[in-house]
Amino acid sequence: MDIDVDLIRRDLTQIVNLPSIGGSDAEIAVQRWCAATLTGLGLEVDQWRLDLDELRSAEGYPGEEVERDEAWGCVGVSAPGTPALILNGHVDVVPPGDSESWPDADPWHVREADDTWFGRGVCDMKGGVVAIIAAARAVSNVQLRRPFAVHTVIGEEDGGLGTFATLLRGHTGEACVIAEPTNGEIVAANAGSLTFRIEVLGRATHGSMRTSGHSAISAFERLHRALAELERVRNEAPPHPFGDLPWPISVGVVHAGDWASTVPDLLVAEGRYGVIPGESFADAKAAFEGALAEAAAKDPWLAENPPNVTWPGGHFAAGRLPEGDPFGDQVAEAVIAAGQPRPLLTGAPYGSDLRQYAALGIPTVQFGPGDIANAHATDEQVPIEDVVACAKAYAELILARCR
Repeated sequence: MDIDVDLIRRDLTQIVNLPSIGGSDAEIAVQRWCAATLTGLGLEVDQWRLDLDELRSAEGYPGEEVERDEAWGCVGVSAPGTPALILNGHVDVVPPGDSESWPDADPWHVREADDTWFGRGVCDMKGGVVAIIAAARAVSNVQLRRPFAVHTVIGEEDGGLGTFATLLRGHTGEACVIAEPTNGEIVAANAGSLTFRIEVLGRATHGSMRTSGHSAISAFERLHRALAELERVRNEAPPHPFGDLPWPISVGVVHAGDWASTVPDLLVAEGRYGVIPGESFADAKAAFEGALAEAAAKDPWLAENPPNVTWPGGHFAAGRLPEGDPFGDQVAEAVIAAGQPRPLLTGAPYGSDLRQYAALGIPTVQFGPGDIANAHATDEQVPIEDVVACAKAYAELILARCR
């Protein structure tokens, strides 16, 4: 299968140059770029403005963690009819952090070195998006018996609004590959995740008289230990195909105090909580809140001043390819046909849009260029050969399902 690396490089340069952080104007602009590019490949494109009010009131709304006043959907199909294959890629990215920590101080510029592309989003997951586009380009002159579809979506990083809107609009299909970075493996199952917020009260006093107050930081330390124990218990016996620690608990943000010599009277902690496949959000929240309540009851201060737990942001349910479904093997065969070794089927500890397709009965896996360890990282990177190999595999899969 002929894959034009120079065109992939051009596409990646253009798409990374759009700093499409969730909720930004560039998140809108990148969808316009996708619509124009897919139209140029001869696909029939549906580009629409999302009705945010309607989506936010719809059953199953996945939540958001950024503010949006405007958002767009984009779907390209090769022909009318139910697509035999969907190729999904999200075009939103996380903030790059301090740009000065990037080697060339510009995370929105694709840098090439040592057969690798660097830049915000090249791994998660604009490298996957341009690989999808390259595959669509490679089969553009092939007579296909059945259609395929390309879904480019926004909002994946903060809940999955784009895919939610796309499916609600009626854009479905018989099977789906999401081009998330999988490091040469096929991810057939995802853990879910929730975003938590814990508010812990203290009693302020002068720092020199700290024993007359009560530090919210000290109070949180007991709760933090309780979360570590909850994580241990929940991960004692993970099922196949998951590895160790598939549903971790991670505190990502902690704010406390407003003056160095004052004992802090409030600590706010936010983090990520892994949800087990088959576990409802209600049950997962109850386990979390119960563990904190039990720990608080054993502490005199927290017993009188219990922590307040809320659940802002995205709700990522777990999802998986049904046991024994042949689609996983079909994707593996396409990878082999593209000249790569047979990939393993595995499970991933992070949430993704996989669960939204799976919830509609659409067999879905993830297979894409790069390693998830490089996602969200400073100097984010993806090997060029990974992007090309995935583009070839997607093209082979289109031919296997659609020709």
